[in-house]
Amino acid sequence: MVFLLDKLIKIRRALISVSNKTGIVKLAKDLQERNVEIVSTGGSASILRDAGCNVTEVSELTGFPEMMDGRVKTLHPSVHGGLLAIRDEKSHLDAMQENKIKEIDLLVVNLYPFAETVKSGADYGHCIENIDIGGPAMIRAAAKNFTYVTTLVDVQDYDGLIQELEMNDGCTTYSCRQKLSQNAFALTAHYDAMVSNWMLEHVENITPRRFSISGALSQDLRYGENPHQAACFYMDERLFGGVGAAHQIQGKELSYNNINDTDAALELLNEFSEHEGAAAVIIKHANPCGVGAASNLVDAYQSALSCDTTSAFGGIVAVNKIIDEVSAREIIKVFTEVVIAPGFTEGALKIFSSKSNLRLLTTERVTDPAHSSKVIRHVTGGYLLQDKDVEPASQNNFRIVTKRSPTDNEFKDMLFAWKVAKHVKSNAIVYARNRSTVGIGAGQMSRVDSCRIAAKKSEDMAKSQGLDELPTCGSALASDAFFPFADGLQAAIKAGASSVIQPGGSIRDDEVIKAADDAGIAMIFTGVRHFKH
Repeated sequence: MVFLLDKLIKIRRALISVSNKTGIVKLAKDLQERNVEIVSTGGSASILRDAGCNVTEVSELTGFPEMMDGRVKTLHPSVHGGLLAIRDEKSHLDAMQENKIKEIDLLVVNLYPFAETVKSGADYGHCIENIDIGGPAMIRAAAKNFTYVTTLVDVQDYDGLIQELEMNDGCTTYSCRQKLSQNAFALTAHYDAMVSNWMLEHVENITPRRFSISGALSQDLRYGENPHQAACFYMDERLFGGVGAAHQIQGKELSYNNINDTDAALELLNEFSEHEGAAAVIIKHANPCGVGAASNLVDAYQSALSCDTTSAFGGIVAVNKIIDEVSAREIIKVFTEVVIAPGFTEGALKIFSSKSNLRLLTTERVTDPAHSSKVIRHVTGGYLLQDKDVEPASQNNFRIVTKRSPTDNEFKDMLFAWKVAKHVKSNAIVYARNRSTVGIGAGQMSRVDSCRIAAKKSEDMAKSQGLDELPTCGSALASDAFFPFADGLQAAIKAGASSVIQPGGSIRDDEVIKAADDAGIAMIFTGVRHFKH
């Protein structure tokens, strides 16, 4: 087979079979104005015929009716021979003549809406029926034979094809067909990956021999973590909610870091259910610098902000309630990159409009953990794959290991701190009091240093607010992993913590428990670690 890079192919015959009917009538009419014969299937054919287009049913082409509830309609040599024939190869031409197969120059196909079906919550059987077979088979055939066949799979490419035909007297260029071929193979790979990963969620206790990463381009980004790094954002079309489905209603385009930090904010916010009241999260560099919960949103935000007013500058704010005017006035007092919420009142939007660069996002809900159960990390030469850390804080597994039991208020603060610690980069230490963080230590190589840094943050908090005592006095401390030595716990005791929640599991647990008993504090072992690099 010889690849002729300057080869023009006249479009004389097109096969159209689409689930997404957007723009298809206009495209078909544009093609017919250029005397292109149109072959189509089922619903597509009906719509085109109703719009006044001359259409040949694919069943007329194959000599077989569409059957088995539409499972079989284009899987036939009359279709695939027309797409795959090498038109400079005599044996192929002879086979076409012998079997009365006509050339297909243009394939217009988009696939069954599998992702949309999954997102809708459809049952397993309905999702299975929305796995396209004939569509991908045709796309792969046409894309393989791009030397002769043009493959169109995206609505946004329809106008470009018409322009291509106008510029080349009804023909397409080799470079055009090659570009569309690459996009077509990317679509089938993406589609198969979605199906495979969805099926993986329904198969228990296996490590897949192969795992595919797939996404649809959402937007190009100005740059990545740093200006010299190119970046873009891809969405997993099977999932709903979260930062991927957020709607931007104000402000500059989101950056790589904005998206990464907003995702971290929503993941933490997901720990707090709406019936528990208002919750506010402030994120900086993918770590929380303040988290607050209260009966109303403005109090929740203010308590989150008070934890670390310095780090909150240029941060991300996520809340679980509609933002009103009172809360908006408080939020704009501090320079903020992104605010994401279920919604905004008209009054709040007017207040935020004074900060035109501030990015405002709405999202109906965060992603259901059940629909995002895998975490992927790229390393040189491959990927690391693990289950997402969605282990809930189950009180049934908690074990009081000290002589003193926590009070009811201490226990509430312990649970609050435990939820936050799960989302702090390790080694993670969180002090909390009255359902608000009062000191957070993150990302240190030793746990004792995280304890000290968190306590120092509390000292800064006391100084900025003119408090007579450290906010850590009487606080609950959460540690994402066990204390390997008693020194970390002793630092917490020195800071004023009255209760501690941690996984346990160290060979020196007895030493740590004794230090807690000596200080008269309460300590709970959860049996679950939330270490987060």
